[in-house]
Amino acid sequence: MNLQKLILVNNECYKAGKTIVPKGIMVHSTGANNPNLKRYVGPDDGLLGKNQYNNHWNQPCPDGRRTCVHAFIGKLADGSIATYQTLPWNHRGWHAGGKANDTHIGFEICEDNLRNTSYFNKVYNEAVELCIHLCKTYNLTEKNIIGHYEGYKLGIASNHGDPRNWFLTHQKSMDTFRADVKKALTSPPLSPTPPQTTNKLYKVQVGAYSVKANADAMLKKVKAAGFTDAFIKYD
Repeated sequence: MNLQKLILVNNECYKAGKTIVPKGIMVHSTGANNPNLKRYVGPDDGLLGKNQYNNHWNQPCPDGRRTCVHAFIGKLADGSIATYQTLPWNHRGWHAGGKANDTHIGFEICEDNLRNTSYFNKVYNEAVELCIHLCKTYNLTEKNIIGHYEGYKLGIASNHGDPRNWFLTHQKSMDTFRADVKKALTSPPLSPTPPQTTNKLYKVQVGAYSVKANADAMLKKVKAAGFTDAFIKYD
């Protein structure tokens, strides 16, 4: 996971200053064909790139709405994928449109045209890794992760269909998403490989002499210097 941080301090949600005890995670997708993080996160920190329209969410009511999430996942200016934390994880966000705001951390995955499998797989895996991180941080499991549309069915979120429509396009669902998180949470850690020890000896040949007496003299000098593994080769 490529986790960066740019808190949306100018957003009215952040200024409200309310906190929660996270009991779950809600997955959203933006519903717009714009995979670039700079559309939602700003100002430019050198990685995001400049938003020429200045319509990111680091303002009181972005797009005229009272909305804010804890993180966005999408493209940086260089095309790589990153997660940007935009609220403290225990801050009460404005993302669910219901009671889930009081209990759930919410993040948005930036949608594209819905047909780019490579991009989808990258942000899907990034989202899985973010959920693994949050589960470990707040003692949650995959059972505590829901999509926005599932929140609506539970009566704790507004009537939205994300991220189901996008996931299904790429043969994924919230069930497969939870299964991928569970797999990582329950996999045993890899055992470290024990260091290997060797008894390798290193020999040094200091020269070749046609007169044996000269060779013997050099051997004495070498041994006197402490190089006891040095040897003289007689041909």
